[in-house]
Amino acid sequence: MANGGPVEHGYPHLETVRAAINALYKRLSYDTVHTFATSVAPVDVAFCDTDDLYPGVQRVAHEIVRHYRLPDARMIVGFREMTHAANVELAAGPEYFIELNDRFRTHRRDIGAALAHEVMHVYLHRLDLSFPGTRDNEILTDTAAAYLGAGWLLLDAFREDATSSQKLGYLTPEEFGYVLAKRALVFDEDPAIWFTSPQAYTAYTAGMELARRDTRQPPLTAAGWAGRRRYARDRRHAQDPHAPGAAQPGIVPYSFTPDAPGGPDVPDGHGRLRVSFPCPTCHQRIRVPVRGRVRARCGVCRTVLECDT
Repeated sequence: MANGGPVEHGYPHLETVRAAINALYKRLSYDTVHTFATSVAPVDVAFCDTDDLYPGVQRVAHEIVRHYRLPDARMIVGFREMTHAANVELAAGPEYFIELNDRFRTHRRDIGAALAHEVMHVYLHRLDLSFPGTRDNEILTDTAAAYLGAGWLLLDAFREDATSSQKLGYLTPEEFGYVLAKRALVFDEDPAIWFTSPQAYTAYTAGMELARRDTRQPPLTAAGWAGRRRYARDRRHAQDPHAPGAAQPGIVPYSFTPDAPGGPDVPDGHGRLRVSFPCPTCHQRIRVPVRGRVRARCGVCRTVLECDT
């Protein structure tokens, strides 16, 4: 939790975020992910200063548990002084103990955000889904909360002005915006109408721009002129290694490989070049033949992609 300190911006964890979205689809399946098509509603987690503290906290925790479809999990929530926003004790269940930072006693509007992250820890624990290392695992938790419909609360808790700041979670505001935008493009649900923080809306707008850029990368037909030209140059080099202008590794999202061992495609038609690229929805690598217009279907998230290879 950043409280009054500097807030990191940009996309320093982007590759881990994309890996987390891919892991969610693979572990949960397309059908299960789509059971979360509706986000947690603001009215269900609203918490004002006049509400009784402990009954209110238990009510919000229950709503988060219900949203994540953990009906047999009971959250026991308390408060104590700590550096982080919250902590959860992961055990066998069905009871889980969550501690919230004492500051939430007087900053109750953000309790739903803190619980969205901690209850997601329980959800992923029960799925046995984790990333190695604390940092990556926390990024997975933030990403899963946002993609499965409760993480908009975490972005809405981001507030920053000339003299103070607050941010919950491990993702930057723009990364939260990116994950929420990826979700919005899949479920046609715009979380921007729920934001009470102007800074959250700005971060979401930036994230949406990057998410839309994912859908306009070659060899997708929606790619722009510059991307198509670069792709054609890289394809020529893959077909003829002596052609000028080799693709720079890590710069473009696609890569070319021969259809069979023995080197790249040759002019006499023996063998065929293939191109692999990430699915713009779930970031699963897709591999298709280089032969002009191709329609590909992602086997993980079922997205149908129009390609010009």
